[in-house]
Amino acid sequence: MKFAALAIALVSNIAVHAEAPDARAILEGARMAASLTQLDEGLSGNLKKDGKAVPVTLFLKGKDIQFQIDENKTAPQIFHLRLNDNSFDLFEIIEGKTVRFPDAKLVQSIAGTDVTYEDLALRFFYWPNPKFEAEENVNGEACYKLRLDKPKDSAGRYSAVYIWVHKKYGAFMRIQGFDKNGGLVKEFLVQDVMQVSDKVWTLQKMQVATHDPANGRRKSITNLLFEKPKRAAPKGLR
Repeated sequence: MKFAALAIALVSNIAVHAEAPDARAILEGARMAASLTQLDEGLSGNLKKDGKAVPVTLFLKGKDIQFQIDENKTAPQIFHLRLNDNSFDLFEIIEGKTVRFPDAKLVQSIAGTDVTYEDLALRFFYWPNPKFEAEENVNGEACYKLRLDKPKDSAGRYSAVYIWVHKKYGAFMRIQGFDKNGGLVKEFLVQDVMQVSDKVWTLQKMQVATHDPANGRRKSITNLLFEKPKRAAPKGLR
């Protein structure tokens, strides 16, 4: 009887794992939504905190990303990022020349907001070996929950990241980043998304909150809002 019970338990366990969603496929879909592979003109928007708005423009093509930050509304800062599974190369374009700057720049705040260069580039979307954790709701929307762990010797603030991906639309809905001690550092919560092609949805409005990793309390908030591209559908997901 004990052997039979053990056999049933093993078979049940194998069946559960066999039915678990493919974390790599889910993350790949979220990458497509985040990197706007089907949107040539990029996205324009603003980082808003304490009444101040900083214009941001993103041009993302898979693992080649360029973004502009126009903090002083004069000459915008232009950055280019080259992403690989185990490396992250960040360059600033100054007077037409591409200049590399230190990895420490990744964790710096952009224009005093809660968003860093690492955050804006969503570097962790390219970490290898995602793991499926569960199915959970975010703002009433059914999502897959994935866990990603930072590769060894990789730069950045986060050691582990959880990503919630919309089951139907494939766009990410929430991200939580934790430090090496397991403390919550940052939370990204998508409040609205928009359709940019027949099959691709991406974020339109997102709240980025900085937390105290010692106690998990929220310290400050920045809102990231993007305008709908001309090709976007007129109605977003609420």
